Amino acid sequence: SFCPQNFLEKYGYLDQTEHQHEAGEVKSAVREFQWLSHLPVTGKLDSSTLEKMAEPRCSVRDSRSHRSWARRVKGVFTGHAPTARPRLRRKRFSHPGDKWYKRHLTYGIVNWPRQLSHESVQLAVGAAFQLWSNVSGLVFQEVTRGPADIRLAFYAGEHDDGLDNAFDGPGGALAHAFFPRRGEAHFDMAERWTLSGLKGHNLFLVVAHEIGHTLGLEHSPVRHALMSPYYKKLGHALLLSWDDVAAVQQLYGERLSRVTSPAFDWDLHAASSTRPPYCRGAFDAITTDQDDGVLVFWGSLYWTVSPRGNASRPAPLRQRWTRLPAAVEAAAFCPLDKKIYFFKGAQIPGSAVLRGQR
Repeated sequence: SFCPQNFLEKYGYLDQTEHQHEAGEVKSAVREFQWLSHLPVTGKLDSSTLEKMAEPRCSVRDSRSHRSWARRVKGVFTGHAPTARPRLRRKRFSHPGDKWYKRHLTYGIVNWPRQLSHESVQLAVGAAFQLWSNVSGLVFQEVTRGPADIRLAFYAGEHDDGLDNAFDGPGGALAHAFFPRRGEAHFDMAERWTLSGLKGHNLFLVVAHEIGHTLGLEHSPVRHALMSPYYKKLGHALLLSWDDVAAVQQLYGERLSRVTSPAFDWDLHAASSTRPPYCRGAFDAITTDQDDGVLVFWGSLYWTVSPRGNASRPAPLRQRWTRLPAAVEAAAFCPLDKKIYFFKGAQIPGSAVLRGQR
């Protein structure tokens, strides 16, 4: 049965002890949890608090999120990035505040969930890394063999992270990651992973969240932040909140240029006759559609990739969506209204039904 005290210990709100916690200590821990979870801060284990505790989430501890967020907000207002201070090493995760001391990072996918093809997982993972490189000074490149800075893997149950951190089947803990510079993110194989549809958990969103941890980001108290600890379905809001962007930029700076690595170099004029740029990891936006296919956007062009991995020839973006700007920075398919939403900067320049223009 669910025990609130065990939950508060697992996620760092209470110290793990064999003794019973005092009432004041528990109340303070509940208040901290309610603050991070956008609930009324009462300190009481009411029904809404217990329901929130039972929702699917990332299993990285929340214990230093408040302090990290306060320092980040101070940095935003003063214009200075916070300086990482030495902290005691945690039992399971590298201590937050660490970061990578290089800007070009490699990543590798160790294995795949049962429900999705290798090609669709590669595209989703690539899009998740691209989300962070779009707003920071980082560049990511996939490696299919040999060592990688960041490794992503799917496991079931206990997987050498200790019994306290074993995955718990469908729901509950979806994934967890290690802070720099261990470079690992683990996902529960028992979950129903999806890239579209209303059932299951969207792999792209969960991977993007865990990547944030591998880069050094803590959980965020901002309601619509990608780094909020609880799972959120893909909706109309921007994928990255101001807090997500501030957090990664305070560690790695702003994006310097559109293409920052020779490995991603691409000649637009050759796009129709050679490998499309997304095969090398270069694209601006990516999303699924209602047919479980994938749309990939780069510059003024887009490609359609079938669920089996067959790609179309490049087509002009404005040929299908005439009201869009010359290029977009992000795109997301909403299964509720069957529309694709396009993003440019802080704006939504347009949305479109798959068979027409809005």
